[in-house]
Amino acid sequence: MDAVPQLARHVLSEIDKAVVGQEPLKTGCLMAVLCEGHALVEGVPGVAKTLTIKALSRLLGLGYQRVQCTADLMPADITGTSVVTLATGGFQFHKGPVFTDLLLVDEINRMPPRTQAALLECMEERQVTVDGVRHDLEPFFTVFATQNPIEFEGTYPLPEAQLDRFLLKIRVPYPETADEVRILAAAQAGFDARHLDAVKLTPVDAALLREGRREVRNVTVEASLLAYIVQLVRKTRDWPAVSLGASPRAAVNLMLASKALAAIDGRSYIVPDDVKAAALPVLRHRLVMQPEADLEGITPDQTLQDIIRSVEVPR
Repeated sequence: MDAVPQLARHVLSEIDKAVVGQEPLKTGCLMAVLCEGHALVEGVPGVAKTLTIKALSRLLGLGYQRVQCTADLMPADITGTSVVTLATGGFQFHKGPVFTDLLLVDEINRMPPRTQAALLECMEERQVTVDGVRHDLEPFFTVFATQNPIEFEGTYPLPEAQLDRFLLKIRVPYPETADEVRILAAAQAGFDARHLDAVKLTPVDAALLREGRREVRNVTVEASLLAYIVQLVRKTRDWPAVSLGASPRAAVNLMLASKALAAIDGRSYIVPDDVKAAALPVLRHRLVMQPEADLEGITPDQTLQDIIRSVEVPR
């Protein structure tokens, strides 16, 4: 278990040059790439969501594209379209922004449902179909979709079926006081998030990420921990405050995220603490709360913490 710890140490230390604090965001984004999944990133504007993902693409040596979602965004705007070539009189496919490695979909809940459905095919099938022709996406294709948790006017909430396609939901809070002071000090010293080249981030060897993905897949999981993961997920389906619990896909994703955390920690096996640490980001967006629980202010995170405490930890 060499590649993942080495990759994590390098990426997390280098990204500190551009992003102050926000450690769960940095680790979560790296986990999404290692697990071949996608991440929903929720936070108010100005808390380094875009900067973190852009810096991650530089460090991993991956392509990066950004889509700013609006209510009139069409599927062809993200997937690409066939246009007439005047020289030949035939059609030629012009690729859209999904043909990249890391795709930042900014304010995804402003994207209309038709375009959300087109993105869903890209995320799940890792391909685009235009005029009946299939176009494969990049091997490292990963979607990071952001949304603002406080502004809902003119938005299209993601349906449960599409939320379930995201491996993680990462919540990005305001920075701590000390971190915010460091942000101001860096800005005073000349740091500008729009000019990342000036930061001189050192990218990793491309082979390291491929090897890291292989190591995550090879992390072992004891039978008792498989049962523990299943118990946690099944408990969400019977919990009084929850009207719709997590699916079997959620259990698979919880195991995968736990394996990534173990690999980042340098272990070839998972422990219960890995499962507990992965449970909130993997499951919080898959629970639909009862109306009564919503009225009482009970959140999915609070419910998941109660569920974790109620399930016996294997020894």
